[in-house]
Amino acid sequence: MSALRVEDLNVHYGTIHAVQGVSFSVGEREIVSIVGSNGAGKSTIMWTLAGVVGRSGGNIEIFGERLPRKPHEVVARGLALVPERRRLFTPLSVEENLVMGAYRRKKGKELQDDMERCFQ
Repeated sequence: MSALRVEDLNVHYGTIHAVQGVSFSVGEREIVSIVGSNGAGKSTIMWTLAGVVGRSGGNIEIFGERLPRKPHEVVARGLALVPERRRLFTPLSVEENLVMGAYRRKKGKELQDDMERCFQ
């Protein structure tokens, strides 16, 4: 089973067809890159996976579970995009920065369990 599977992804900005028929899968613990020229749709794909930009067609699955089309439901599942050039709290450790990002979503043991899983 793929950790992430994208099938026939289509994204429109008004009448502009920004992403057309993109499909790919990523295995668990696999590292991949999306490479292309400026305007090719790389950022749009990432924003769509995070639920920030709506898709006009296609399916996205994470560990076999289909992702909803509504952005707030995607965020509620714990997916997020950290855009380039965003600043971290430099006095804090990596772990402390991650906790800051999760403060509204989880608390206590549930947060600690997720943190341990991330650092494995």
